[in-house]
Amino acid sequence: MGTPMANVAYLRVSTADQNTARQLSESGISFEKTFTDKCSGGTTNRPALEQMKEYVREGDTIHIHSIDRLARNLDDLSSLVNEWNDAGVTVQFHKESLTFAAGDSSPMSKLMLQMLGAVAQFELAMIQERRREGIAKAKAEGRYKGGTANLEKHQRIRQLRSEGVSLRKVATEVGVSLSTVQRVLASAEAAQ
Repeated sequence: MGTPMANVAYLRVSTADQNTARQLSESGISFEKTFTDKCSGGTTNRPALEQMKEYVREGDTIHIHSIDRLARNLDDLSSLVNEWNDAGVTVQFHKESLTFAAGDSSPMSKLMLQMLGAVAQFELAMIQERRREGIAKAKAEGRYKGGTANLEKHQRIRQLRSEGVSLRKVATEVGVSLSTVQRVLASAEAAQ
């Protein structure tokens, strides 16, 4: 007798301050394991997603609140869902009421995935455009100052990294996101 199927949850919020409680809370499903990322959906650095990829096995079902929680890029979405389906793993998006079952290679299923992924990508582009327009308007009215860099934290990031501390430990130590650490280090390298 093989390993029983597992219901696995993937949750993602954009910032550490946001709460994942609303995602999948009304599904009524008991999850064997939950993986949570606290980062932007646009980033490729999602540690919990990578851990989940290693964890899931044939026959498992991955439950995700909505497509935009997994990916906002059409290629990334297609790649992830197809990779899991090819490995015998089913992916279920609750908000959209869509299930992409392992072994289902029907043209309609592929079309739905492509269409919804494109809509999610379009929504992200619209949000970014509205943000840019809002910033431009605020600048024109003299109300936008922009974010100010915390130079002490930047210096501490560079110092810890020069001491050989891992990127994740630097982020934890300084109290910033991993993407902030990467951005600070990249700008330091570009300035040299």
